[in-house]
Amino acid sequence: MITFRALLIKFLMTFVFGIIAFSLFGGNTWSWIFLVALVATIANYVIGDLAVLSRYGNIVASIGDGITGALIAYIFSLLVREFSVGFFSLFVFFILIAAGEYFFHGYLLREKEVAP
Repeated sequence: MITFRALLIKFLMTFVFGIIAFSLFGGNTWSWIFLVALVATIANYVIGDLAVLSRYGNIVASIGDGITGALIAYIFSLLVREFSVGFFSLFVFFILIAAGEYFFHGYLLREKEVAP
């Protein structure tokens, strides 16, 4: 149950950062941002939190999560005509995700009942 709560916090953080980057700076709808945030949350948890964080530490995992999130948003923009991103919005998303994940990873490492 605690892992679910951590994933929910991670998703809400990613969704808010997506709204800032892709709605305010890109004019995208919240429904597409929701999907991007959902996919980015899952990918960042599996890749960043479970694999990278325990092996390489917080800073590398945070930067990797930011890159993964921006890459997922970029791929969405290539596949979905209604979702568009620019370099600036991708950069903002990358910075926000990397910074947010840095603090989120600290929470994960303090909580003993949350994976990793």
